[in-house]
Amino acid sequence: MSEWEVSMKGVIKEFKEFAIKGNVIDMAVGIIIGAAFGKVVSSLVSDVIMPPIGAILAGVDFTNLAITLRQPIGDKPAVLLHYGKFIQAMVDFFIVAFAIFLLVKGVNKLRRAQEKPSSPPPHPPPSKEETLLAEIRDILKGQKQTQT
Repeated sequence: MSEWEVSMKGVIKEFKEFAIKGNVIDMAVGIIIGAAFGKVVSSLVSDVIMPPIGAILAGVDFTNLAITLRQPIGDKPAVLLHYGKFIQAMVDFFIVAFAIFLLVKGVNKLRRAQEKPSSPPPHPPPSKEETLLAEIRDILKGQKQTQT
């Protein structure tokens, strides 16, 4: 068996161990849930948050703002610097970031409410040693009182 074949068998064995340990499965689940969560957040922003903001801003759309770097020449289109698309992307980003912040803040608040114990846990009963020491203390106190 050549050195290359031994090396490939080692790589295949390592990959099997990696895949079987669940790392790949955990990562895949995280990616799938992340993609689904991304759709939820996108819907929240575009369907719930943006309509009132659009009404307040009277439908302001920055995407059409651009600077012409070169006028069209013949069949060649104009060269434009679309800074408005960047501004719109930044506005969208901050809205999405704020929406996620509020969502995470709400989830954390619910989690903390669930984790709060309704009453403090009871103290555990004293150990045998503690009970024995307390008895010895009481006996010694009794002896001191009878001597005085």
